[in-house]
Amino acid sequence: MIRHIVLIRFQPAVSPAVIDDLFAELHQIEGKVPGLLSITSGRSESPERIERGYLHGFVADFADWAALEAYQVHPDHKRFGVRLVAHAEGGLDGILVFDLPVQTQGSPT
Repeated sequence: MIRHIVLIRFQPAVSPAVIDDLFAELHQIEGKVPGLLSITSGRSESPERIERGYLHGFVADFADWAALEAYQVHPDHKRFGVRLVAHAEGGLDGILVFDLPVQTQGSPT
């Protein structure tokens, strides 16, 4: 499984309603990309408070690298990505992406 982790530092003027709308748009891709297992999104609630301005984010789990690639080229993802970059502080500089292969139970080591 591949865990696609995205952290966003939104521009200060971006309202919570716009952020909610962005995440709602993101969730609309669920069921449209084979191998997209789940999406979880929201605002950090970390007690450590070391987000360094990256207060929002999402995690999308994919069956494999091919499923992640299908998501990346999907028109709905491309449209969402343009909106996300437009609202991030500094554009693309306000977004961090980390793709982590995850060992699933029963998988060989």
